[in-house]
Amino acid sequence: MAKPKAPRRTLDSYTVKHINKTIRAGDCVLMRPSDQSKPSYVAKIDRIEADGRGANVKVHVRWYYRPEESIGGRRQFHGSKEVFLSDHFDVQSADTIEGKCTVHTFKSYTKLDAVGNEDFFCRFEYNSSTGAFDPDRVAVYVLQVRDALQP
Repeated sequence: MAKPKAPRRTLDSYTVKHINKTIRAGDCVLMRPSDQSKPSYVAKIDRIEADGRGANVKVHVRWYYRPEESIGGRRQFHGSKEVFLSDHFDVQSADTIEGKCTVHTFKSYTKLDAVGNEDFFCRFEYNSSTGAFDPDRVAVYVLQVRDALQP
């Protein structure tokens, strides 16, 4: 007779051993892609679950998409560190977390003194099945750069 599965329980936090970082629901993380030539995936943790023994830890995530992963692809006005919060939810092993990151609003991102590898910004929510964005447009600003040597 098969052994009954131990019930899963929700955790408030979990320390990912191989990166020595504690994660909680609401944190943004970098997830290891199956294709090592691709950049890490960005996700927001919705819930953390463990089996009865606490050995098998899963994270329920909501994916962020990069512009090139969206229908329509990267456009000229997309920032290099821009991601879109999607309606795509998934469950992954906590072992696939490579690190923590921060997804800023566009306004707070523009005020950063220095942008690190773990800093991203989000202006849109993205419907992964239709390719629709919310909002469906944003103001695009063009910065003029003048030659600093001109009088």
